[in-house]
Amino acid sequence: HMGILSENDVMDFIDLRPDDVELVLTGRYAPESFVEAADLVTEMRDVKHYFATEKLLARKGIES
Repeated sequence: HMGILSENDVMDFIDLRPDDVELVLTGRYAPESFVEAADLVTEMRDVKHYFATEKLLARKGIES
């Protein structure tokens, strides 16, 4: 999504991984090619977060 790696480069890396190696990719906005190549896809969403309920600011170097 941010253009750090091309979709083709990531797909090549996925295809080159040995069968006995588990590969974990994290992030948002996965292209359909990643989803199709995956054995497991999980989407998380905030239900309750202290940033919203307690109006806390992001900590430098942690969340920002």
